Amino acid sequence: MRFCRNGEDKNRLNLGEIQKLLEAEVLTEETAIGMEVKMVMASDLMSDVLSYCCSGALLVTGLTNAQTVRTAEVADLCAVVFTRGKRPSDETVRLAQQSKIPLFATTLPMYEVCGALYSHGLKGVKD
Repeated sequence: MRFCRNGEDKNRLNLGEIQKLLEAEVLTEETAIGMEVKMVMASDLMSDVLSYCCSGALLVTGLTNAQTVRTAEVADLCAVVFTRGKRPSDETVRLAQQSKIPLFATTLPMYEVCGALYSHGLKGVKD
């Protein structure tokens, strides 16, 4: 697990603010909407997420299978946003609920999601 030093960053959004910004649907029950997010990674390659992502980061992806949730759990990510109107299976949502990984779905393309999050102060994960 990789931890990022981002204590100097004052720009944070909570999951509720991100949900509204992205016009996203919450897919998991009992999601901690107040959880703060400081960093974001966008990728459809779970090997890159495991190699470069920081603990506590938000993952933006179009990959909706169970491997995404398993990767989020191993990498200690705070939540996952699925883009382009893609939705995970009920089985994947159940796995996320068991793992306490909040899932969101938005119709926005990945580029626009990243742009919106960046313009609201969230930083990307650095290599």
